[in-house]
Amino acid sequence: MEMAALHSSMTALSLSSNSFLGQRLSPNLASPIPVNFTVKPCLIVAKLKRWERKECKPNSLPVVHKMHVKIGDTVKVIAGRDKGKTGEITKIFKHNSSVVVQEVNLKTKHVKSREEGEPGQILKIEAPIHSSNVMLYSKEQNVTSRVGHKMLDSGKRVRYLIKTGEIIDSVDNWQKSKESKDKTEVAATTS
Repeated sequence: MEMAALHSSMTALSLSSNSFLGQRLSPNLASPIPVNFTVKPCLIVAKLKRWERKECKPNSLPVVHKMHVKIGDTVKVIAGRDKGKTGEITKIFKHNSSVVVQEVNLKTKHVKSREEGEPGQILKIEAPIHSSNVMLYSKEQNVTSRVGHKMLDSGKRVRYLIKTGEIIDSVDNWQKSKESKDKTEVAATTS
């Protein structure tokens, strides 16, 4: 008797067209259907602060500004709190057109202790300044100058100082800057 009641309730379920429950799958639906999934790139990006945000082109690549200075150039600060100081460029940020100059624009950074016995520190770090506030500097003639570009007889395009005619992009200068950079990297890895 119970079996007959169960059978009638199951047939009632399979006859209702509104619910999926109790409907039988047809043999052609039981076989798996190949589905093509399109892979979309993840659009979630870590948020930067408003003054650190990188301006992007329509293809999502950052806008890179042309700079009149390169790493290893000797520059003089022409505007700001450190006006008149000279130093060598150690780092450049092309997305916001700023540079870090050695021993210029020093800021105090308070560092907490990492271990219990170690005391905290107050460090002086070099903060970036805008590239428009620096000008290329000639150590030999103590003159600031704008940069120009010219082609040598060998066909190589080089930068030079307009006032003095001194070539900045010589092979010797590049080798000196590379050697000093390698020495600092080796010193940093050993310590």
